[in-house]
Amino acid sequence: MQKPGILIIHGPNLNMLGVRQPEIYGNVSFEIYLEELHAAFDEVRLGYYQSNHEGDLIDCIQESPTSYRGIIINPGAYTHTSVAIRDALTGIQIPVNEVHLSNIYAREDFRRVSMIKDVCVSSF
Repeated sequence: MQKPGILIIHGPNLNMLGVRQPEIYGNVSFEIYLEELHAAFDEVRLGYYQSNHEGDLIDCIQESPTSYRGIIINPGAYTHTSVAIRDALTGIQIPVNEVHLSNIYAREDFRRVSMIKDVCVSSF
């Protein structure tokens, strides 16, 4: 029997974790975080997808219900701008949790708006 699956989706520039603005995002790459998540949640099948392209993220979201029971998403800068990602999330029937590596509400004014917050079951 296959383990339940959760898909982690990262948007633009999150492939640069550990390098980009370490004073905000830290010095650890997501590959290291993913290893830690696999170790901590061995009973869950974790998938991971990252893209710098909005359409690719939308395709991934739309395809996810066939293989996963839920999504954890950090859309990166698309958090603040993408109605298209919001629409994709409202079009699927699995729970979605929004997460960020920094406190978006303590940053620049434009980062304090989340286009997806109210279509997610939680936002961190």
